[in-house]
Amino acid sequence: MTEHERAQAMITKWRRSQTGIRFSDLAKVCRLYFGEPRRKGSHLIYRTPWRGMPRVNIQNQDGEAKPYQVRQVLLAIYLKEANDE
Repeated sequence: MTEHERAQAMITKWRRSQTGIRFSDLAKVCRLYFGEPRRKGSHLIYRTPWRGMPRVNIQNQDGEAKPYQVRQVLLAIYLKEANDE
């Protein structure tokens, strides 16, 4: 299974539930879709091809991703894939 296939499998799972997502998994998927992040304190901020919302800004909370940030990432991936087609 390629890295992109693993990412797609995780995204499919996350669409059903945004809780209990490991921060490291979310960061890997963000890096795959949006490149290397910049850091601002405890946040990882990823560059997107658009301005404004949804932002791709994630924060580690005891090893897990915050559910609202997972939803923002899922929306950003959806928009990026729609714009790439």
